[in-house]
Amino acid sequence: MNTRNFFTPTRRYKTLISSMHSIYRLVNSTFELKDLISRLSRLICQIFNARYCLILILDPSKKYSILKCMVSGREKFVIDKKKKITNRIERRIIRTFAGIRNNYLLGIPLVAEDIMGLIIIKRAKAQSPFDKYDQEIMMTVAEQAMIGIKNLQLYEEQQRLVLGSIKSLVTLLDTRIPQEYTHSPHFSRLVVAIAEQMHLDEKQIESLKYASLLHDAGKIDVPLQILTKTTKLTAKEYTIIKRHPVMGAQMLRPFQMLRPVIPIIMHHHEKYNGTGYPSRLKKGQIPLGARVMAVADAFEAMVYGRPYRERMNVDEAIKEIKKKSGTQFDPKVVEGFLKIAKRHYKKYLQVSK
Repeated sequence: MNTRNFFTPTRRYKTLISSMHSIYRLVNSTFELKDLISRLSRLICQIFNARYCLILILDPSKKYSILKCMVSGREKFVIDKKKKITNRIERRIIRTFAGIRNNYLLGIPLVAEDIMGLIIIKRAKAQSPFDKYDQEIMMTVAEQAMIGIKNLQLYEEQQRLVLGSIKSLVTLLDTRIPQEYTHSPHFSRLVVAIAEQMHLDEKQIESLKYASLLHDAGKIDVPLQILTKTTKLTAKEYTIIKRHPVMGAQMLRPFQMLRPVIPIIMHHHEKYNGTGYPSRLKKGQIPLGARVMAVADAFEAMVYGRPYRERMNVDEAIKEIKKKSGTQFDPKVVEGFLKIAKRHYKKYLQVSK
């Protein structure tokens, strides 16, 4: 019996199963197309013991790439600009919808109803040339990768639609409320900067970005004479104002993609010591995003000013935030805010003069 031939299929079968498992885990743990392509190219090099991998995503015309990742040895290049396809092998794969295997080069189209891109790998001449089985494994890998790529493209398209809806809601709110009662153009960047300083993950930062644009959406249901009042609110008026986080959350519930944003909007007026509204939550009961938003919201109101409140300069506002650490604000969020406040907010120095 030829022992080598007997064991080779089993060994390759294990390689295929292991490869599919690795691709599956990667596809289901990545939420950005550029990141997926980048990590996938490295993984494919490992699976096929290749020294070079190119993954290319096409635009609808098939004449340009819109995303391109190349791994060569220890170097990696990601190009997310539109580039004309000029390489002969790339053009051949695109034209024929067929793979290419030529000793030390293996190229496979990425197909989902239509060709969406391609993968090309290369080995050094000192290594074994690619064989038919390598090509079959690559085709299986490409099918699995294409599922992830397609899903992320659909997800990104949904994100663009959601962002368009958010911008429409913000525009509607801004046209109703005088500018001096709304946030400055710097507010969203402040929220994101604190989140990044605290090393929140990508999804949390994305949710905070959306929440920073829509956290006051519920005020659209508050009478304008209350919103624009320059004197102290009555108890009844304050009760109406305090309803806006709940109203904002209710407005956004139909948007499936905005579900993670709702707790931030609902609870951004809670206080760390449990004296805030609408639910009098305290400490860790308050969603982390809402605790971040609370600090940014307070700082913005102090520095940018409101008709019912005199402006503070940046140093005074920072001092006030520090003073209320542990009572109104989460100390860890305050710590993150203090690290970025001075260097990141020179723009506020001009605003507060």
